[in-house]
Amino acid sequence: MAQSRAVAVYTGEELGRYGFEDHPFGEDRIHAFWDEMLIRNFDYQVRVLCPDRATEEQLCLFHTPTYIEKVKIYSEAGEGLLDYGDTPAYKGVFEDAATVVGTVIDAARKIMADEVRRVFVPIAGLHHSMPDTAAGFCVFNDVGVAIKILQQEYGLERIAYVDIDAHHGDGVFYPFESDPTLIFADIHEDGRYNFPQTGFSHEVGKGAAKGRKLNIPLLPLSGDDDFMMMWDKVEEFIRQWEPQFIIMNCGADGLNGDPLAHLHYSPRAHSRAARGLCEIAEEFAEGRILGVGGGGYDLHNVAKAWTAIIDSFLETPMR
Repeated sequence: MAQSRAVAVYTGEELGRYGFEDHPFGEDRIHAFWDEMLIRNFDYQVRVLCPDRATEEQLCLFHTPTYIEKVKIYSEAGEGLLDYGDTPAYKGVFEDAATVVGTVIDAARKIMADEVRRVFVPIAGLHHSMPDTAAGFCVFNDVGVAIKILQQEYGLERIAYVDIDAHHGDGVFYPFESDPTLIFADIHEDGRYNFPQTGFSHEVGKGAAKGRKLNIPLLPLSGDDDFMMMWDKVEEFIRQWEPQFIIMNCGADGLNGDPLAHLHYSPRAHSRAARGLCEIAEEFAEGRILGVGGGGYDLHNVAKAWTAIIDSFLETPMR
């Protein structure tokens, strides 16, 4: 498989529609990313794939039927709040959120079918949504559903989820806190200083999953040096479990200048993390790695961080 054919990116109007008017999570994030892809000629070096929409049956793998019905009702009405204030409903939000989930499912299946090896879905990684509620701009949890698909349809027993978004991936951590098949590692801004006020270092999993979760909170103003120092710990942690599949949340809100976080990374952090995870994927997971965009609310930062991921996906050698 030629390396350029082994790296894929999802884009398209249907995926870009997930976003909120006059809101930090707007519809322009995907355009900022794709403009930078064009500038760097990456659009010619990857496979461009089209979005898909999840079924209600698939959503029910992670979310409760009651919550799914609530989103449908609010979506039809085009108003109301799906959480305590961060995530407003709008007409069509059900379909748009289901498209994010369906696209990540499609990406996971294409990877498992060996159609592609490394995939990036820019509007995805909605890691705050819980089974029964929206939270933090996240309506449905695409990664949560994809993990269930990988477990139930493909029988994977060691799925690694690595999150470098500035905010803790609580919607992945807590629903899988006692699940030993999900290996979880998350570097984020200390929850004492930022949403969602979770992800402390003593939270290492429960029951059979104890020791299979790693939370690394960083103090506000932490930069590349702090990230790199802790990243080695993440790689060591993930490698010891020999993952069969890696999911990477590539949130860009850790970059200096983001309006909703206080970290000072440059795109070097994203490059380093993506390269390291690609190498681990090649070693243990037949190269399988799925990147999801996550947060990021400065458009310049979003473009630079996400294209740094693509650059690393393209440049890291495949076996």
